[in-house]
Amino acid sequence: MNADNRVCSLDIDSQYVELAVEVFSMLADATRVRIILALRDGEMAVGALAETVGKSPAAVSQHLAKMRLARMVSTRQDGTKVMYRLENEHARQLVVDAIYQAEHALGGVPAHHRAEQATA
Repeated sequence: MNADNRVCSLDIDSQYVELAVEVFSMLADATRVRIILALRDGEMAVGALAETVGKSPAAVSQHLAKMRLARMVSTRQDGTKVMYRLENEHARQLVVDAIYQAEHALGGVPAHHRAEQATA
């Protein structure tokens, strides 16, 4: 039973706990959360991301550089444009789960549960 936890690094004394805290720290910024939400459907250039999240291209570029160092986003050259995409699905899922948790904080039945009830 505990073997499964070790394989997934979910032990409370895992070496990954501190790294997980760094991931949460990286996501503790509204602009970065908005960037992840914007990139969840595919890659975008800095200008398009800046327009989508309502920040200057320079500010978005700085956030993307930090997110790239944290391996949350990766890039692809497309002519003169640099296209950004999520490195994997985990940052997207963390943000989705955080949004869902935030919905619970408002009380009542959160929107994501109403959607589940409508399809049942």
